[in-house]
Amino acid sequence: MPARKSERPRAIPIVERLRDAVDALSFRAPVEHVYNPLVYAWPSARAYLERFAQRDLDALFLGMNPGPFGMAQTGVPFGEVGLVRDWIGIHERVGKPPKEHPKRPIDGFDCVRSEVSGQRFWTFAKERFGTPDRFFRRFFVWNYCPLVFLEASGRNLTPDKLRESERRDLFAHCDDALRALIDELSPRRVIGIGRFARLRLERVVGDRLPVGEILHPSPASPLANRGWAPQVERQLAALGIDGFTSRASAARRPS
Repeated sequence: MPARKSERPRAIPIVERLRDAVDALSFRAPVEHVYNPLVYAWPSARAYLERFAQRDLDALFLGMNPGPFGMAQTGVPFGEVGLVRDWIGIHERVGKPPKEHPKRPIDGFDCVRSEVSGQRFWTFAKERFGTPDRFFRRFFVWNYCPLVFLEASGRNLTPDKLRESERRDLFAHCDDALRALIDELSPRRVIGIGRFARLRLERVVGDRLPVGEILHPSPASPLANRGWAPQVERQLAALGIDGFTSRASAARRPS
């Protein structure tokens, strides 16, 4: 059964502090637009935290930052619109960032573009666990940095490509929030979705928890385009997570 309401951790105040801290930062060229979905899509983000952030997890999965057609639109990590609305069950009002790039509009749940990374990740969770409650009873998914960075062309700029001084200030806030979130959720292990997230986890948790890594589902990764889900199934099995096997089988679901 999902955790009772009284057992919910205090994840929301942690995320609110992060939201406000990073919203006050400024960035120089090549960054031209900064989106903070924890502000304009806060109803969705809050609903996600309220419903699914639970203690004593098997693992916390950590991504890098929002994709332009995922969390940027829905406020949910890897938040491909259709799966957030129809499987996770979140469909809240989404506003607009103060300065919107014409090539990257925020249409919220009316967005017709698909976020491939989110489609792969949440389809895997859906096929493997069946219901959101079964997945979130054991796992939670979050992003290290909540901001989207866009160049003048509309090209996405990842946080690791920011100026050194900007990374230092941003990462300090993100590290603090990640550390607090891990303390609240008490996962038995933490797993980076991609190398960047794994390195940030190693920096934050040190030797307090086992740190693992799975392949990022981005279509920019040739390896991910050669059957992401079976590879991740094997990686999770190698990390020792119950219910996963080295021979991937989407039909067999852990209880």
